[in-house]
Amino acid sequence: MELTRTEILPGVWLSHLRTDKFKTACLSLTLLTQLKRDTAAMNALIPYVLRRGTTRSPDMEALSARLEDLYGTAIEPVVRRIGEIQGIGFYASIPEEDYLPGGKGVLQKAAALMGELLLSPATRGGLLLPQYVDSEKEKMLETIRSRINDKRGYALFRCVEEMCCCEDFAVGRLGGEEECEAIHYQKLSKHYKSLLQSCPIEIFYCGRAAEKQLIAYLRDALMTLPRGEIDYEIGTDVRMNALEEQPRTVEESMDVSQGKLVMGFRLGESMEEPDPAALLVFNACFGGGTTSKLFANVRERLQLCYYAGSLVDTHKGLLLVSSGIEFDKFEAVRDEVLAQLAAMARGEITDEELESAKMGVASDLRAMMDSQGELEGFYLSQVLDGLEYGPLELAELVSEVTREQVAAVAANAECDMIYFLKGDGASDEEEDDAED
Repeated sequence: MELTRTEILPGVWLSHLRTDKFKTACLSLTLLTQLKRDTAAMNALIPYVLRRGTTRSPDMEALSARLEDLYGTAIEPVVRRIGEIQGIGFYASIPEEDYLPGGKGVLQKAAALMGELLLSPATRGGLLLPQYVDSEKEKMLETIRSRINDKRGYALFRCVEEMCCCEDFAVGRLGGEEECEAIHYQKLSKHYKSLLQSCPIEIFYCGRAAEKQLIAYLRDALMTLPRGEIDYEIGTDVRMNALEEQPRTVEESMDVSQGKLVMGFRLGESMEEPDPAALLVFNACFGGGTTSKLFANVRERLQLCYYAGSLVDTHKGLLLVSSGIEFDKFEAVRDEVLAQLAAMARGEITDEELESAKMGVASDLRAMMDSQGELEGFYLSQVLDGLEYGPLELAELVSEVTREQVAAVAANAECDMIYFLKGDGASDEEEDDAED
């Protein structure tokens, strides 16, 4: 696989990954904008409204018929948060023409349809249709409100929300409920037009088509794209240290039978010149798998919790530790998590733990080569981080990570927030206590 990167229109970049490996091609188009509380919900709603219809195919039925004519091509809305950048747009899965009887022109037509969805939505008087806006708004509100039903995910969200209360990162990828409720079709129409003029756009393609041919298709599809002053001043503000000298603690009560403890850490000096390979190996060694410190000690040896794991946000420089516990085990689990981190900072990492972590991370990176969706997300993240290597190159870097590098990441981590979701004494429910 060979990746090339080309600016095909002002502020519109194509990352082209040529491969014969897959029977489908993937094509994504992502508008990038700064994540902000007052606009996040509007941004997130836009691709769902656009996907409802175009001037040529004004409803879902007509769009579905056109996609069926393209041998089952799928084009779906995508909303994501990468650090403090919000990405909105579309992801398409397109059958490769080599496998289709008389399938010539499928990629060109799919690219044209994606451009049509972005630039020629169904409108009335130049405004997005209110019935589409209201319908999609209600669906998004349901999604935002249903976040509380997944207690593990909700606890992680609340920890980040409290820890980053003074930062844009506190905003979820779909924005807030209050801001979503306030969306009106006239305001959304104006905001949509503003984004088209100002957002940098990243296009990713993985498939058999030649780059020159694809560029011609995309330029035709986006020829009416209005461009004004493009906002390149988007990015993620990395806070190195905890907000206060001692970790802040937030406790909430809810009708649950299993407590959810989440501890948030800042990665400190490790983010001055981030080493993604070392960060990934550290996380795998600390809490990223069944051979990690947290799993082997907090869950298995001491049996203090139902599950214990960690994740690292390499864009924002955060480490999050998540655990399901009995309510009275709060202090014991908190102290043991800190003890395991301190042990790693002292270099107390066995050869077996280090090698297992490196093998696990490298295996996951190599597995990306079998998934176009994983590759698309990986390369978009690389673009935003200013990095040029692919999954296989990163896997090689992972294999070279040393015990000292992992210990240094642990030593720089500083606990900033402890969030505990506990029961209110009213629950008889059974919660899943299995390791995820």
